[in-house]
Amino acid sequence: MRVDPGLKIPATRIGLRSPGDCANWLALLGRRDHPTDALQDYCRYLGQALAEQGYDLELVRMPWPERGWLPALNWLRHQSKRWKGCWVLVQYTALGWSRRGIPLSLLGVLGLLKINGVRVAIVFHDPGPYSGRRFVDRVRRVCQRCLMHCSYWLTDKSILTIPVEDASWLPSNSTKASFIPVGANIPVVVTGRSASGGYQVKTIAVFGVTGDGEVGSEVSDIAFAAKAAAKQLHGIRLVTIGRGSLESKSKFQVALRGSRVEHLALGILAAEDVSRVLSNADVSLFVRGCISTQKGSALASIACGLPLVAYAGTELASSISEAGVVPVPFGDREQLAQATIDVLTDNRLWLDLHRRSQDSYEKYFAWDAVAKSFVKVFYNA
Repeated sequence: MRVDPGLKIPATRIGLRSPGDCANWLALLGRRDHPTDALQDYCRYLGQALAEQGYDLELVRMPWPERGWLPALNWLRHQSKRWKGCWVLVQYTALGWSRRGIPLSLLGVLGLLKINGVRVAIVFHDPGPYSGRRFVDRVRRVCQRCLMHCSYWLTDKSILTIPVEDASWLPSNSTKASFIPVGANIPVVVTGRSASGGYQVKTIAVFGVTGDGEVGSEVSDIAFAAKAAAKQLHGIRLVTIGRGSLESKSKFQVALRGSRVEHLALGILAAEDVSRVLSNADVSLFVRGCISTQKGSALASIACGLPLVAYAGTELASSISEAGVVPVPFGDREQLAQATIDVLTDNRLWLDLHRRSQDSYEKYFAWDAVAKSFVKVFYNA
């Protein structure tokens, strides 16, 4: 199979030697994200895990941002004729197929693939519509829900990164839908580390600050928990990494003023460095909405065996509840602070959470487990 060499993702080859009747699987991506591209990382890690099981996955990017939609659809019309009978895994986020989060053109992509005899699966990385109170937000939600519902019927398989029952837009008898959690997009660092005691400075890690700290009360909630811990412990170091960490630095400085909390903002790091920072921390906080199986930054802490204190909804997926996660009600900063202190001061609790995260990672979030789930779904297709 040949594809436009300018649109292939470099150094990646995963055209699945499929469980079905085709020699290749492809992962079709939309617009590239900047400064990091979590979807491309997801496909790379998935491809590596599938390769270890004897399969290939080839990554191809739809060139609509560079060429415009009509030329891109014409490219896809010609290209997909060569994919007849193959599985194409369309990677969905609303902004991946639209600059404004209203990705109606994706229906044309799915329709063209079906017309050309391609076996189409869609992987919903954004399985819920975007929030917001503005009129445009309400319009966007209606369009996204409608598009996801139509996409389910247009495709042969739908893969959700949250439990199927949590997607309210699916039909009641959604037999084509399967739940496969995302894997952690960082390498796992195996250490002999155990809970620290005594008078050492304890480290609280935060991976990613949404909207440069402008969304909700993230900065103030994190700062509140860190300051509360600093009042009871010898020393607290707050380390923020990933998107928004540098941009929110000044806001943290204001929120932490007068406290004994040392703050380090490290910015966007290589995956190996993210693993190193998390593995050397004592606890991680997740306050970017409610934790779920689609939150890669939260899963990174689980992969590193790091106890995680997280805002949560009324129900947790079993894979999350089995991990070393301490859930607290969304927006309750008092409980967030107390749970953080408990993890930092109770060595037995720390070790229990650490071991639970290691076990849950191997069972659900390791790429080997994710790849096996994909193979199982497509063998049954």
